[in-house]
Amino acid sequence: MSPNPSPSPRPRPRWRKSSHSVGEGQCVEVAAWGGLVRLRESDDPDAVLGAAPAVWAAFVRGVKAGLYDA
Repeated sequence: MSPNPSPSPRPRPRWRKSSHSVGEGQCVEVAAWGGLVRLRESDDPDAVLGAAPAVWAAFVRGVKAGLYDA
């Protein structure tokens, strides 16, 4: 038996991206992790934003309603 057992690996977020994304990068990826909805750009995976689930849900409703269309 080892006197210093190695720690269990930390769980990692399971990132998802839209099926509309193309293979050229620059895709937004989303993961629910640690009580927040996490967002990152696939080209810069170390820069992660977090939002409360209610804030994310309000944003998605706004997108679906066309509130952010140019």
